[in-house]
Amino acid sequence: MNNEILSIVVLVVIFGIASVLPINMGALAFAAAFVVGSVILEMTPATIFAGFPSDLFLTLVGVTYLFGIAQNNGTIDWLIERAVLMVRGHVAWIPWVMFVVAALLTGFGALSPAVAAILAPIALNFAVQYRINPVLMGLMVIHGAQGGSFSPVSIFGGITNQIVASSGLPYAPFTLFITSLLFNLGIAMVVFVVFGGLRSARLSLAPVAFGPTLHTAGASLAILGHGGTPASPAYHRTDLTGAGAPLQAVSGLDGAKLSTLIGLLALAISALVFKFNIGLVAMTVAVVLAMFAPTAQKAAIDKVSWSTVLLITGIITYIGVMQTIGTIDYVAHGISGLGEPLLVALLLCFTAAIISSFASSTALLGVIIPLAVPFLSQGHISAVGVVAAIAISTTIVDTSPFSTNGALVVANTPAPEREKVLRSLLIYSAVIALVGPCVAWLTLVVPGVL
Repeated sequence: MNNEILSIVVLVVIFGIASVLPINMGALAFAAAFVVGSVILEMTPATIFAGFPSDLFLTLVGVTYLFGIAQNNGTIDWLIERAVLMVRGHVAWIPWVMFVVAALLTGFGALSPAVAAILAPIALNFAVQYRINPVLMGLMVIHGAQGGSFSPVSIFGGITNQIVASSGLPYAPFTLFITSLLFNLGIAMVVFVVFGGLRSARLSLAPVAFGPTLHTAGASLAILGHGGTPASPAYHRTDLTGAGAPLQAVSGLDGAKLSTLIGLLALAISALVFKFNIGLVAMTVAVVLAMFAPTAQKAAIDKVSWSTVLLITGIITYIGVMQTIGTIDYVAHGISGLGEPLLVALLLCFTAAIISSFASSTALLGVIIPLAVPFLSQGHISAVGVVAAIAISTTIVDTSPFSTNGALVVANTPAPEREKVLRSLLIYSAVIALVGPCVAWLTLVVPGVL
């Protein structure tokens, strides 16, 4: 058994053990990285640790720490109230607002992980407070961000168009962008239906009186804010399809909330406009806020999902060992050498989707697309369609908990729901990695041959 096959077998064993025994998969992956890397292949620790996702680690810790502070001092509740006011009580509009905002931000050049880092915590807090499926909210943020990620001014779009242009192949930047946007929009529609969005569409929010009691009227159910105190709004759902009465937010904007909002605005501007590292900025803002209220911030550090951080960093570190061994290139080159253009295109889409579930989509675009150049240069198959299919297949699986976007969704999910959301995203990402490439291939590649 060669080293490449061995590394794949070990990865399968890791998933198998974690499925049967209550052992953190990340811990297993770190152990596997040591056994395969150091013991079997005699890698140095520095080589193994080169695959450790330090950027993602700091992003997860910094963002969840910052939003833990924002949640503790009531800033998140304040933002949620304003969101309810914006949609005039239509709960079902909120996921689509998140989708559109995420698509607009990435479409104008913002990094997808930066957008997810800013929107996911707010979206997931809203989901828990108003009993919307957190998986739905997280997926709408991710697919919205991916929908705009191939605009001509975005990172993904720029990388893809540059690779295609340098290879001498025909390319269409606007077609790539629209194709990705429509593809993710189609997925979002399916996600909205499957994960309970239609149930939310039949509900609206209207204000109710405050108090410790749960108010009901007919089919209505009051959902009180934290204990129904005057510092937090209370709303009830009705079975009416129309908007409820105008909503009045009741929580005040005190000094702690105002300073936190300024910090979140600074985070957004730094990450989206100046392209600073989201993890470093988030940690800096969190530390500044903690210095203003050192005793109040203690509980915020407990909101960091350390088990999730271990899980994700462990798996990605082991994938780094696989990349060092050459497993990714071994698989990709084996596929590209088959010779049949349609089959090669399909297998490259599958390869891109599966590997991107664990690795950087940005880096993978630079690996997979050049492998398609030799058979695309023959002119027997549409280069524009194949490139678009590979690009979409590479990025739609960023819902995986092992990708930055998916990891941010899991890490920002409140603890009681976290395991459920993690399992749901794993299943969803496995399905989308199998179905997505097929749909992209059938709709974008096959028509170019027939």
